Amino acid sequence: MLRALLRPRVLVVIVLLLAAAGGYAWWQSQASTSPAERWRLESADRGDVVQVVSANGNVNPVTSVNVGTQVSGAIIRLHADYNSVVKEGQLLAELDPALFNAALAQSEANLNAAQAALRLAQTKEARTRSLVGKGFISQAELDTAVKELEAGQAQVELVKAQVERDKTNLRYTIIRSPISGVVVARNVELGQTVAASFNTPTLFQIARDLAEMQIETSIAEADIGGIKEGLQARFRVDAFPGQFFRGAVRQVRLNPTIQSNVVSYTVIVTADNAEGKLKPGMTAFVQITANRREGVLRVPNAALRFRPPAETAPSGGAAKSAGGPPGGGPVGGGMGGGGGGGAGARRDAGSRVYKLVDGKLVAVPVQVGVADTAWTEIVGGEVKEGDKLVTRDLSGQGGPQSQMRLRMF
Repeated sequence: MLRALLRPRVLVVIVLLLAAAGGYAWWQSQASTSPAERWRLESADRGDVVQVVSANGNVNPVTSVNVGTQVSGAIIRLHADYNSVVKEGQLLAELDPALFNAALAQSEANLNAAQAALRLAQTKEARTRSLVGKGFISQAELDTAVKELEAGQAQVELVKAQVERDKTNLRYTIIRSPISGVVVARNVELGQTVAASFNTPTLFQIARDLAEMQIETSIAEADIGGIKEGLQARFRVDAFPGQFFRGAVRQVRLNPTIQSNVVSYTVIVTADNAEGKLKPGMTAFVQITANRREGVLRVPNAALRFRPPAETAPSGGAAKSAGGPPGGGPVGGGMGGGGGGGAGARRDAGSRVYKLVDGKLVAVPVQVGVADTAWTEIVGGEVKEGDKLVTRDLSGQGGPQSQMRLRMF
């Protein structure tokens, strides 16, 4: 007897009987549930809808200068360190000037030799010119003397230029601050040799003023349409959880960045840092108020996302006129915490909400505008303030994603 029960066919029959019994019990429970108990309703009302574009970026000084050196040499003295407050022209570091002093001395010696040769050429040219005038020598001798004089003058000018270059290189061994500010980075140590053969090495980084900071954020092209200079922004940093700092959009750069076929634009947000809480390099989580609607008719976002079960969805009339993509709701919509559509009103004829009329769901087409994390503006459609809209099926079968399916293994 036990073997017969364990046969596959018998097990399949038992599973089917249990499924049928469960389905009948569920159907009875649904039949006994009133529409008011089955659907969760929320009202359309009037209020504010604030569309926010979110992005991340790093806090940096508004103006920072990398201080380098144009000559190579070993660092023999350091006059500034991290966080040092410096003035324009203040001494920061010194390179070993021994080689540059030697080169300058050699150039000055060459200049003395060139000047002596020039004086000799001048004397020779004057003597030759006198002899030619008296007819003792030919004109060719005078031409040669004039050429030697001109060559001597050119040589003096050449060596003078060499002297000036060596003096300039010697001055470059003294590193001075080009601006007044704060040293935020020091990239060299005492005794370190820096080489400036192919590029200019950075010795210090100086921020002009840390009382004002800026944040470089990256905004997707879908959201950049609502971003413009002067918009208010707020941001937070991990160092001060729960505290928001205020800022404003200073610049929207026109140079796009394309990565993996995603186009984005750099937006600069400036913020006051009079208290000095913001440090260079901090990660900022920025929220820019791209659009604001005050006192408008609005509906919960859940009402736009709701879709009834397929077996109870209206099959004609309002449902057909609603059309639209599965899931409905605003296309893109606003964003209150991370990523969303661009600013400005969006008019989507495919959006719809559902009312409960005489215990049945009725689809109502609407035109939507700005959206945030909780509400969406209604700019057209047959929805009035105070209308009760369906936002959820409490029986657990609202929408195609939650429909029951029987699977047999």
